[in-house]
Amino acid sequence: MFKSLILTVAFLGLFATTFAFSVDTEASKISWKAYKVTGSHEGTLAVQDGQLDFKDGELTGGTFVIDMNSIDVTDIDGQGAAKLEGHLKSPDFFGVETHPTAAFTITKVVNRGTPGDYRITGDITIKETTKEIRFNAQVAEQEGSYVATADVKLDRTDFNIRYGSGSFFENLGDKTIYDEFDLNIKLVTKK
Repeated sequence: MFKSLILTVAFLGLFATTFAFSVDTEASKISWKAYKVTGSHEGTLAVQDGQLDFKDGELTGGTFVIDMNSIDVTDIDGQGAAKLEGHLKSPDFFGVETHPTAAFTITKVVNRGTPGDYRITGDITIKETTKEIRFNAQVAEQEGSYVATADVKLDRTDFNIRYGSGSFFENLGDKTIYDEFDLNIKLVTKK
């Protein structure tokens, strides 16, 4: 009886396989929004590579890489946008010459009780500093692909990005840039 139970479990285990789906970097998108005393700025980042792992249709893991050289500004244009993009790429902020990518790896996935609704724990690495973060994500099947979306709030000072931070510098007045910024992430798997 015990042997047949073990064989049954082993046999069923063959069908509970984890599948890794590559991320379609053209269809995937990351939007960012950063805040300052006098307003905010926003833009996009490109996904360079990634994959999402599924077992029996449930998200179980994954990873993605962000091309930090792709930082662009979408709320202003012309000379102002070019100047801000250059500053964001400089060592004051993301130092893309030395740190051309950022990465996120899922370490834990918890289903929140509704199909496609997850609590994600993972490690994000920016400028060679890794921090564990948690956020909610939604995953749905659309036209033969999985689409994962999430809104993430990060504190840039956790990654030693302190330029214009009121947490580290006094008397900045209206030049203060807030520490937290938002990422809106959309990952689409290849068909």
